[in-house]
Amino acid sequence: MAGTTRAFRVEAPGQADIADIPLPDRGPDDVVVRTRHTAVSRGTESLVFGGQVPASQYALMRAPFQVGDFPGPVVYGYLAVGEVEAGPGVGRTVFGLYPHQERAVVPAASVVAVPDDVPAARAVLAGTVETAVNALWDAAPRVGDRVAVVGAGMVGSAVAGVLATFPGVRVELVDVDESRRAVAEALGVGFATPDAAAGECDLVLHASTTEAGLARSLELLGDEGEVVELSWFGENAPRVPLGEAFHSRRLAIRASQVGRVAPARRARWTTADRLRLALRLLADTRFEALITDSCAFDDLPTVLPALAAGRRPGLAVRVDYGA
Repeated sequence: MAGTTRAFRVEAPGQADIADIPLPDRGPDDVVVRTRHTAVSRGTESLVFGGQVPASQYALMRAPFQVGDFPGPVVYGYLAVGEVEAGPGVGRTVFGLYPHQERAVVPAASVVAVPDDVPAARAVLAGTVETAVNALWDAAPRVGDRVAVVGAGMVGSAVAGVLATFPGVRVELVDVDESRRAVAEALGVGFATPDAAAGECDLVLHASTTEAGLARSLELLGDEGEVVELSWFGENAPRVPLGEAFHSRRLAIRASQVGRVAPARRARWTTADRLRLALRLLADTRFEALITDSCAFDDLPTVLPALAAGRRPGLAVRVDYGA
């Protein structure tokens, strides 16, 4: 073994600590990455911390370089930026889908170089913006569309931020939390609470992970409109209001998930291509609005419980590592 590294580990549902974990030997096609920043995927990682990943989804919800198994002990996460210390590309700043840990040994092909015009501290959003790119490939908005994004969390805000660059599109970010209005303004899109949101939408992207948000998404559609569902509900089973005018108005609900490239692009784009696109988009300084909190790596065992309990609101939490 190449030694050990310190990692954030969920020991059991609701319990976490910083632990030493082994690092594998570096092969000829591997890199050793020293982490500079990671980001917490608030929704998914709160479910992992709380032991709420359904047993039926254990395989599908594994992070690419997860250590251990659900419900724990498990080292989880997939938004990391660091510097290559050994292997191909020494000295490069790269983004990788590995957990919260000080160093990682991963295949060189699994990391993507961060463009020079994208700060490392912003590049931790690459996985979130990649999700937004895939969602918009699935949703296929058209010039001039009227679009609502319901749920102004990390993913919803990233979707709205990318959509803001589409010609003639009316974008409204919808959330119950009035404080998200500032995020919408920074991204250059409209904002509304659910009861004040504009209707007759051609397309609604739902990312609130709430039953009420899904119901309101359907209400905001015009005839023959479509909801693209981005939320992952874990063990919850939300009721979907398919009565009243759902059939007569010929509405549709479709899922989008980042695990595979959207069918419309799958023949021509790889996941690495998609991630490189997301990193290029992050040259736009507007995306700084998505990082609303930060903490030191050693503080993560106290920060994540606060996030899961809703005591630390906001969007992306950037985790900073010492030199």
